Amino acid sequence: MRAAVQTGYGGPDVVRLADVERPVAGPRDLLVRVHATTVNRTDTAYRVGTPAFLRVLRARGRILGTEYAGVVEEAGAEVTGYAAGDRVFGYSEGPFGAHAEYLAVRADGFLAPIPDGLTFAQAVPATEGAHYAQSCIRRAGIRPGQTVLVYGATGAIGSAAVQLLAAMDVAVTAVCATAHLELVRSLGAGHVIDYTAEDFTRSGGRYDAVIDAVGKSTFGACRRLLGPRGVYVSGDPGPFLQNVGLALVTPLLRRRRVVFPVPLQRREMIEELRALLADGRFRPVVDRHYPLAEIAEAHRYVDTGTKVGNVVIDVVTP
Repeated sequence: MRAAVQTGYGGPDVVRLADVERPVAGPRDLLVRVHATTVNRTDTAYRVGTPAFLRVLRARGRILGTEYAGVVEEAGAEVTGYAAGDRVFGYSEGPFGAHAEYLAVRADGFLAPIPDGLTFAQAVPATEGAHYAQSCIRRAGIRPGQTVLVYGATGAIGSAAVQLLAAMDVAVTAVCATAHLELVRSLGAGHVIDYTAEDFTRSGGRYDAVIDAVGKSTFGACRRLLGPRGVYVSGDPGPFLQNVGLALVTPLLRRRRVVFPVPLQRREMIEELRALLADGRFRPVVDRHYPLAEIAEAHRYVDTGTKVGNVVIDVVTP
């Protein structure tokens, strides 16, 4: 099969198309013919190998790719619930391997059937940013009726967070650049702050939670935005790993606190995402498409830090 192979650590040019052995599905696995995948910040971080611990975690394979959507080619002998011909989408961080024509995954893993009416390209970006957003929302204990500010509302995580919160009947304030104000409103934000024209940390609002979806702010800068029991949540460790330390200390003070969410991959989470996709309350934002042959260019674009939502790789031309 054809696959995008990582030949070393470094820039986009270490990712090259090559012919490799097709994976074999075990008795509890599905062999998926991949129609679409994505390049996201997880892929680029593992490609660069920074921080260094990612190199240890990455030792299990040479093909990156966490998100996939495709057709079941073969179901293992012990698999129930799936059969050849089923359309599925899912997430495979750890084993990776989605930047290829075929992928073997556990049938009981983080995957689900693609809802009727959605294309592979529409379904494939529904797991990476969204499951990080789900983890932030759950860890912060956000409930319907609360007020939440999302900083970085146009990235894969932020754009998913705005939609998931709106689906919960949470009042969302989103922070983004001028060019994307209308996009973010269309995702469900009731109020939008243009960070190029206004310092959002001095906007005067008060929120039950602030979600930093891009890791470019700090608890100190956002503390004034939080109510007396407000929560600051970021999946980024922050300068000098401060968010990790503050997540241990601030809950003891029983006031404003920091939480550092560990990304979860629970079955009910992808079922929730599937339901939101099916009824239209969640539509992953797609910035660009690239064919598999141009995947290095996709990495190069993600490296710019300017993508809006997700970058899709069409493994099979639509």
